[in-house]
Amino acid sequence: MSKQEQLLEEFGHVFNKLVWLNRGEMEEKLKGHKSSEVHCIEYIGKHEDSNVTKLADAFYMTRGAISKITKKLLDKGLIESYQSAENKKEIYFKLTPQGQEVFEIHEGLHQSFRERDDAVFEHISDAQYETIFHFLDLYRQHLDHEIHKQGITPEDQIKS
Repeated sequence: MSKQEQLLEEFGHVFNKLVWLNRGEMEEKLKGHKSSEVHCIEYIGKHEDSNVTKLADAFYMTRGAISKITKKLLDKGLIESYQSAENKKEIYFKLTPQGQEVFEIHEGLHQSFRERDDAVFEHISDAQYETIFHFLDLYRQHLDHEIHKQGITPEDQIKS
């Protein structure tokens, strides 16, 4: 196995273990909310003037798929829509008090997971962090270039 294959396999293992380890508590504390809904709530809670296009771009999903998720969130009373004075055509979203509560539960869970994992991260030096960030930035740029080169958008991927 090449170092590249080994690294990508290790990323996969770490990611899968993290999801598995966090899933139970997430499902318990966020009962009744799908993962996609919670992540939309998280994005809206962290980004002003969130709209369908920004959400679709952030999650590599179609605008149609995001529209379905935001409709459910609107129906559940977790988000509300609004229009800005400058752009009456565009619909934006913000959290309702109930949506803010889900956002805060989710943020609290992530904080507790980070604290659980501090035992590993406190031993990583700034230089090691810089190396990791540099690698991830290079890899992200490469993937962005490949996506651009192929002219593939999330909309295209779902249609094929």
